[in-house]
Amino acid sequence: MTPAELASVVLAAAHAVFEQRGLDRAALPASTVVERPRNPEHGDYASTLALQLSKKVGVPPRELATALADELGRAAGVKSVDIAGPGFLNIRLDAAAAGQLARVIVETGAEYGRSDRLAGEKINLEFVSANPTGPVHIGGVRWAAVGDALSRLLRATGADVGTEYYFNDAGSQIDRFARSLLAAAKGEAAPEDGYGGAYIAEIAAEVQARRPEVRSLDDDAAQEVFRVEGVALMFDEIRTSLRDFGVEFDTYFNEKDLHDRGELDLALARLRQQGHLYESEGATWLRTTDFGDDKDRVLRKSNGEWTYFAADCAYYLDKRERGFERVVIMLGADHHGYIGRMKAMSACFGDDPERNLEILIGQLVNLLRDGAPMRMSKRAGTVITLEDLVDAIGVDASRYALARYSSDSPIDIDIELWTRATRDNPVYYVQYVAARTAGVARNAAEVGLVPGDADAFRPELLDHEKENELLKALAQFPAVVATAAELREPHRVARYLEESVAASYHRFYDNCRVLPLGDEEITDLHRARLWLNNATRTVIANGLYLLGVSAPERM
Repeated sequence: MTPAELASVVLAAAHAVFEQRGLDRAALPASTVVERPRNPEHGDYASTLALQLSKKVGVPPRELATALADELGRAAGVKSVDIAGPGFLNIRLDAAAAGQLARVIVETGAEYGRSDRLAGEKINLEFVSANPTGPVHIGGVRWAAVGDALSRLLRATGADVGTEYYFNDAGSQIDRFARSLLAAAKGEAAPEDGYGGAYIAEIAAEVQARRPEVRSLDDDAAQEVFRVEGVALMFDEIRTSLRDFGVEFDTYFNEKDLHDRGELDLALARLRQQGHLYESEGATWLRTTDFGDDKDRVLRKSNGEWTYFAADCAYYLDKRERGFERVVIMLGADHHGYIGRMKAMSACFGDDPERNLEILIGQLVNLLRDGAPMRMSKRAGTVITLEDLVDAIGVDASRYALARYSSDSPIDIDIELWTRATRDNPVYYVQYVAARTAGVARNAAEVGLVPGDADAFRPELLDHEKENELLKALAQFPAVVATAAELREPHRVARYLEESVAASYHRFYDNCRVLPLGDEEITDLHRARLWLNNATRTVIANGLYLLGVSAPERM
């Protein structure tokens, strides 16, 4: 019995109690939930339904809990119901009902854990976005891992998600980039405000190979060639790096397009229509202080130039005009002050900032070697890049390490730890279970042990303490996925895989033999345990997929 099935049984019991007592059934919720109690000795699941309904119907919670317990105790699959405290229901399932979960998981396969919890939500998820003036640095890599995992979680819970990378290819940083390329091509040092690193020389050389005529142009014309060609090459490199990291965006959006299509003027007109613009000292201002910002913001300078914030406004409006009800933006630690102005801007457009705009801030990442932070990339010159991280520990370990921690906490990634083939390496610990469950299934097939027809499955045989512990861990997966999606916290999936599934499976494996020994006859218990082994493989694989990490069959 899955938690959702048990919740339905609890609700059915409540309907029966209300009918028996003549209580108003309109007070009953459309659905309810059951949870695992913190102390396993209290039972398999717990429900607070009696506490929730008590005030609505005027019945003391413990009295209502007693009536629910009596009715629920007669339900098929329920072994016992105890009442705790003011009216908590602690429920124990019989072995057959608990064990059926293994069959449900195996038969559900890749769909197990998915739900329609967020169905109907249309979300634009923007992450990694950075100036196209250098390789993706380690802070951006964190958002690549977390953002992609979050997009998978949101889709797994029914949301309509569009992922987006915003290229800031307009403005002064592109001019500095072009001047840096030109200087490298001429064998000169980078401009004082320019970009250094070997990648600048590589791109400059590639531009000259593609456009040899650039060597004969004057500096202004040559700089324009380096701007156009260099930005395109940097775009391609960033996209390729992210693709190799397993991150593919639905949309790559260029800031320059906002300017070329006149969308900044459209945003200005909309804000003026809403009554939040004013002119001062020759500049156009947005009155964001009306909505909690610490100061008003300039959109157009007195010399006619647009500010970066004007492009932010136009980009937000563009997303909303494309039908996205919720705009989620992931930003680095240095953008914390950005939240207030963006929320105020959303309100200036007439939106609800709490509903339509969500900004997530990620903290810093350090890559450690021999206990000391690595400070510089050989290629980028000033930062650690995506390639540096992947070269050091691999794609799977990188994605898992970056998604394993709450994004609002700084993290240190120790190269020695994350490359170690031992249980203290978290990704190895989880992937080892994926490989072990696959290995058990292969070895079982070799000795003629197969799960058999679902109708012949004997779930009641899974009555060992460690089998029950593993089943309860597997049952929590849908709730973990839903919570991780709703709270925007992919790390909950990683910690669940480690602390609940992997840990429980290792104890199950050590105490409950799946394969027959020697010439031992294959029994229904062996088959039942193989179902449970395969169910574990399904949950581990599904969970790792949500993190963008592989579930190997061999290690």
